Amino acid sequence: MAQKKGALACTVCGQRNYSMTPTQMGKATRLEVMKFCKYCNKHTLHKETK
Repeated sequence: MAQKKGALACTVCGQRNYSMTPTQMGKATRLEVMKFCKYCNKHTLHKETK
């Protein structure tokens, strides 16, 4: 069975910079972390997308 994949998208420019495999499926809130965006060239908030 294949694993579901997710991505972390920058909230400023919208680029999907990081890929991940979600550890908890069906959770109510999406992951939000401060990560470096190479397009904005600074640390910005990234949110989990599908």
